[in-house]
Amino acid sequence: MLSMKKYLAVLLVGVMIFGLAQVSFASEKVTLEFQQWWEGELPQEVLRDICDEFTAQTGIQIKLLSNPYADTKVQIAAGAATATMADVVGLDGAWVYDFAKQGSISNLSELMAADGYDDSQLSSQIKVDGSTYMIPVVNFAYPMYVNMDLLKSAGITKLPKNWTEFKKAAETVTNADKNVYGWIIPLSTSAPNGIQNEFMSWLWASGGSMLENGKPNLTGNEKLIKTVNFVKYLFDNNLVTPGAYAMREADMVEEFANGRVAFMIDSLAHLTTIKKSAPDMDVAFMSIPKMNDYSGKSGMCVANWGIGISSNSEYKTEAMRFIEYLMSPEVNAKLAVYANAFPGNSTADPDYSSADPLFVNAYKIFQKSYAINEFTGLPTSEALMREFDEQLQLYYDGDIDSTETMLSEVQKEWEKAFK
Repeated sequence: MLSMKKYLAVLLVGVMIFGLAQVSFASEKVTLEFQQWWEGELPQEVLRDICDEFTAQTGIQIKLLSNPYADTKVQIAAGAATATMADVVGLDGAWVYDFAKQGSISNLSELMAADGYDDSQLSSQIKVDGSTYMIPVVNFAYPMYVNMDLLKSAGITKLPKNWTEFKKAAETVTNADKNVYGWIIPLSTSAPNGIQNEFMSWLWASGGSMLENGKPNLTGNEKLIKTVNFVKYLFDNNLVTPGAYAMREADMVEEFANGRVAFMIDSLAHLTTIKKSAPDMDVAFMSIPKMNDYSGKSGMCVANWGIGISSNSEYKTEAMRFIEYLMSPEVNAKLAVYANAFPGNSTADPDYSSADPLFVNAYKIFQKSYAINEFTGLPTSEALMREFDEQLQLYYDGDIDSTETMLSEVQKEWEKAFK
């Protein structure tokens, strides 16, 4: 009888321990909020499926908070101000310095070291004061999109290679009565990344730079002066889609997809969107035309789908585990293929054999160029773009008397951020 009591006691203890274990397991279930703009730019369900695979492996749930790029930036900034930022956030390199200095995103160098993660496999890391705060998951090049239908209808058979040829092509194709224009650029000061991606791309394509030894070099910069004047010519001759000052990137893409623009500098990330919106359009990629007297290698603007972890997250370890999963060679290669991008893991081997031939062509153009984005990691990077944007608009509207004066004003403002 005593042995039976002992048996029951042991059994009861075992049941209690099992029950406590179940309660403990339930209380340890983790859900990470992942705020980004990627889901809408990937084929349907791709990001959801990738996150579900992570959940299947780890038990960690991923709640996707998906919005367009501009809205995501606003929401992340609001979360930073109120310490309610999602656990994992998609980042643009232009945002990193500000968020890092505010203390709203975590030091990933410390988290990687604590986890024993080998960061040598990362193709790049965005650092502030020597520590990593953003990891580029995939990289996007910014080639020139071409609406070949518009060029053919205007009798243009040869793609322009230099600025003179581009001006002529833009003039030939522009037809204001039909609401068709040669080129387009988004210059909304509320989302001034058009300065980074579309404007400075002309400078970088001809081997130019807006910096010297990491500091602003605008005043007296011959190539930058030429670039400002070149784009001014396009505006003065009504070769640019109207409404540029209020236009955002999404508006630009919509104009192109609707067949109203011949040439557009834009990210490869939007190729899927354009093909979906305009499946019958004859789209091509080309190198951004160079200054007439430049024969060197072209710089091509790149942007990233970067990723970081909020400082207010209660689950930094789990969040780092999710980032490591996204950066694993197999998953990262898959993301790169579906995003029409280049991988952030240097050991990833994406299979582009089934990719859109347009992407393959863009990749060939990229291989002949060098990647550049001088705004990445600069202090108050977005504010720098906005200050340039504001002065550029004043100059193009005739409120500033010369290119040199305009650049001098921007130089003064930029230098304040570097003190």
